[in-house]
Amino acid sequence: MKILILSWRGPGHPNEGGAEQVTLEHAKAWINAGHEVFWFTSYHQGAEKVEICSKVKVIRKAGQTFGVKAVALFWYFFGKHPKFDLVVDQFHGIPFFTPLYIRVTKLAFIHETAKEVWKYNPWPKPYNKIPPLIGYFFEPLIFKILYKNIPFMTVSDSTKDDLVDWGIPKKNITVIHNGVKLYLPKTLPLKNKIKTAIFLGALAEDKGVFTALKIFQEINTMEKGWEFWMVGKGAEDIIQRIDEYAKKYEIDEKLTLWGYVSDQKKFDLLARSHILVNPSIHEGWGLVNIEANASGIPVVAYNVQGLKDSVKDGETGILIKKGNTRLFAQKVISLVGNKKRYQKFSKNALNWSRKFKWDSATKGSLKLINKINYHGLKPMVV
Repeated sequence: MKILILSWRGPGHPNEGGAEQVTLEHAKAWINAGHEVFWFTSYHQGAEKVEICSKVKVIRKAGQTFGVKAVALFWYFFGKHPKFDLVVDQFHGIPFFTPLYIRVTKLAFIHETAKEVWKYNPWPKPYNKIPPLIGYFFEPLIFKILYKNIPFMTVSDSTKDDLVDWGIPKKNITVIHNGVKLYLPKTLPLKNKIKTAIFLGALAEDKGVFTALKIFQEINTMEKGWEFWMVGKGAEDIIQRIDEYAKKYEIDEKLTLWGYVSDQKKFDLLARSHILVNPSIHEGWGLVNIEANASGIPVVAYNVQGLKDSVKDGETGILIKKGNTRLFAQKVISLVGNKKRYQKFSKNALNWSRKFKWDSATKGSLKLINKINYHGLKPMVV
C-alpha cells in the first residue's frame, strides 16, 4: 500500500513528543512490511521541506496548528504525489477532517481526547478563553458527526472509553498499547544517596509541572533530606515560572532542572532516582510511567485518563485523586520509606514494563491496516 500520514508535528520538530515517536515506530514497521509511507506535517524553522526520515518521505508545509490542516487539503488535491491506498488522520485536539474530502480508506489515530487540556492553551488573555469554549462544544461533535464510521487506532482503554462516550462504536476502535524503547545499561546504576523524586516530561502546565513543584514542597515540609529533579524541555516563560515557584516554595536549592537530555541520560537519571511523580491532568497512555518502571522505579500519579492505564495501582505505583497534593506527597514518602514494600513495587514495575514491546505493537498496527484496507471496517482484536 501507499500510505499517507497527516499529523500536526513530524520527525525532528522541536516540540516533538511521544505521539510523533510512536507514529514513526509504526511507520517504520509498515515500510519494513513492504508498504510505502508519506508523512505530511507542519514546517519548522531550519527543517527540510522534503526529507527522507527512516525511509519515510516527510513533507513539511505551513504552521502546526491550523495552517497545516488547510494546506493538506490543497496538497492532497493539487500536489504532486502518488495515489494513496490508506490515509492516517492523526488527532491532536483538531483532526484533519479527512472524511470531508478523502474517499480512500481512512484510519483515525488518536492518543487522547483533548477535553480539559483546551484550558491550558498558550493564547494571551482574554483570548485564552476561546479554545476551551470551542473545544467543549465542538470536539464531541467532530467525532459524532464526521468520524462515526471511521476505524480508530488508539493507545489505551481510557481513550477508547472517551471515544465511545462521544459516539464512536466500540467495534470501530482498536487499542494497541505503545512499546517502549529502552536505553538502559546492562547493570543499573546505584541509587542517588539522597532520596530523589523525579518529574519527567514536557515542562508544561497540562503535564502538571507546577503541581509537581507543589508536591515537592509538601515532601520537603514533611520530611527533610530529599532532592527533586525535573527532566524535560520547556518554553522560556515556563522555566522562569518554575524558578519563581521553586524560590517561593523554598526548594530552589534542592531542585535540579536537567532540561532536555539524551535517551541514555534520561534512563540513567530514572534509574538513579527513587520515584517518579506524574501529576498530569490527562493523558492518552503515559509512556514515561513505563520508562520509569523499566528503570526499576515505581510511580505515584493522578488517577486520570491514561495514567490509570499505565500505572497498576497498588502494584507498580499508586494513583491519587486529582488535586490532593498533600496526600500525593504522603504516599511518595511512605512508599520510598518502606524498604520491603518499595522492593516489591520495583520488582512489579520491572515485570510490567517488559510487556510493552514495539514488535508486538507494530504487528498489531500492521494487522489493523491490512484488515481495514482489504476487508473494510470490521471488529478487531489485537
